[in-house]
Amino acid sequence: MSIDTTSVPERDLLRPLRYLWRVPLVVLHVVLGILLCALLLSWNQQAVMKNGREPFPHRMIRLWSVTLLRILGMRARRFGEALRDPVLFVANHTSWLDIIMLHSQRAACFVAKAEIAGWPLIGWLAANGGTIFHRRGNNHSLATVMQAMVERLRAGRSVAVFPEGGTGYHGVLKVFHARIFQAALDAEVTVQPVALRFARGGRRVVDAGFREDESFFGNIVRLLGEAPMDAEIHFLAPVPATPDARRRMAELSRERIASALEDRQE
Repeated sequence: MSIDTTSVPERDLLRPLRYLWRVPLVVLHVVLGILLCALLLSWNQQAVMKNGREPFPHRMIRLWSVTLLRILGMRARRFGEALRDPVLFVANHTSWLDIIMLHSQRAACFVAKAEIAGWPLIGWLAANGGTIFHRRGNNHSLATVMQAMVERLRAGRSVAVFPEGGTGYHGVLKVFHARIFQAALDAEVTVQPVALRFARGGRRVVDAGFREDESFFGNIVRLLGEAPMDAEIHFLAPVPATPDARRRMAELSRERIASALEDRQE
């Protein structure tokens, strides 16, 4: 006779208490984010880094992002150093928090799916933060996005993309699309891979991102009750530019991110 050795997760008695203080703080913080956009971002979206120093609006974005992570019980931990603007950051994608994690270290223009533009509040915040919206499966949209990326990079702004083309589940890192790397070649900027990782005690928490078929709202509700964890942002070695091998640039970026996502000894 077989014995079921499946362990039953221990009930988290503190979850209800976390909702009591996190929910009102998140609401207040979102309101502050709206005011931040209205007072700073809309006024000076084209601010760029000069002599390695971030402009004031970018520092406010980082502060707002770090604070949001703390409210959610997450400590932002940076490994490595982000290159100076302009640079094309390429990162793995498992959660809506990926944008917040990157913004906690460096303000950048993101490429995101067009549906986000219609999300209440989030869409408005993203648009005012310089997000470039892309309609998946539309070649004309992709060409427009690529042109916008090159223009932002040439103007001195960094751009961040998720080359997987969508969120992954259960810790799986999908294939990186190579075409997006052409923007860095056209703008003649460096590509820096960034590994985004949730962890407790140095061990990766793959369930912190979206679960398969989980809605945006459902994910937020679940995370609001989660126990504290680390939000790790690993800035990795830049990828050499190879004009005749975009695929190799994509593969090398993926390899470096995959290596950084592995559990390690603390």
